[in-house]
Amino acid sequence: MQLRTQNLTKNFGDKCAVDHVSLTFERGVYGLLGPNGAGKTTLMRMLVDVLPPSSGKVTLDGITIGELGAKYRDILGYMPQEIGYYRDFTAKRFLQYLSALKGLDPRYANRRIDELLDLVGLADVKNKRLGQFSGGMIRRIGIAQALLNDPKILILDEPTAGLDPNERIRFRNILSELSEDRIVILSTHIVSDVQSIAGQVILLKEGKVINYDTTENLRRLVDGKVWLANVSHRELNELKQRFPIGNVLQKDDHFEIRIVSDSKPLPDATPADPSLEDVFVYVFGGEEE
Repeated sequence: MQLRTQNLTKNFGDKCAVDHVSLTFERGVYGLLGPNGAGKTTLMRMLVDVLPPSSGKVTLDGITIGELGAKYRDILGYMPQEIGYYRDFTAKRFLQYLSALKGLDPRYANRRIDELLDLVGLADVKNKRLGQFSGGMIRRIGIAQALLNDPKILILDEPTAGLDPNERIRFRNILSELSEDRIVILSTHIVSDVQSIAGQVILLKEGKVINYDTTENLRRLVDGKVWLANVSHRELNELKQRFPIGNVLQKDDHFEIRIVSDSKPLPDATPADPSLEDVFVYVFGGEEE
């Protein structure tokens, strides 16, 4: 199974949101990484055939997804960035409703719903109304609905927004297990969501693919360019004007900071092993929220 985009482009008036993107997806987890406004959601919406491209195409095994129609949707699971739901529906009733819309057999759907509610940690609140759910619980319902039809292609737009650290770890483990026999595409601006599970990472900036490689190869982009330094508040403000700054850790009378720079930024700076977050800082500068 091979999902491809070929010169995929989307314009909104004079703005080009996605600019001639050509990618190939096969079995595994792909992380689509970029700051807000990079074009991730627009690309996702074209991948799931919700938004028509201005030019280019999306194909599955050589056939456009428009031609495939319902056959494509039958193997597709999609979690949008904004999840619409009925506040008066219980979690189980809502998933039953979506199962009916997907045309799933009711007997299969009920078994599947129970499995998924357990998978996302909501089995004990399945009869609770969604209007009483927290934002993180709604995100977990969104994940469950995307898996209802046991999709072979799973596309998730900012799925971990609002999840606490334990929920995010659970979610990443779920994705790792699911990726064994399907295509999983995860869009986010949160580096930790992809660095431990994505086999391939796509860096997207202003609608263009800046780089597309394994996490290990991407880290090599900043080999010898990551530095640790202890600085004062005044020095920190000055350095922010000159270099991309990663982590800032406040100590008693100074800050311990991580700097990404082609050359040694300070006389007492020491080299550090690069991470995917350093790559993000290097490529996107201060654009991350």
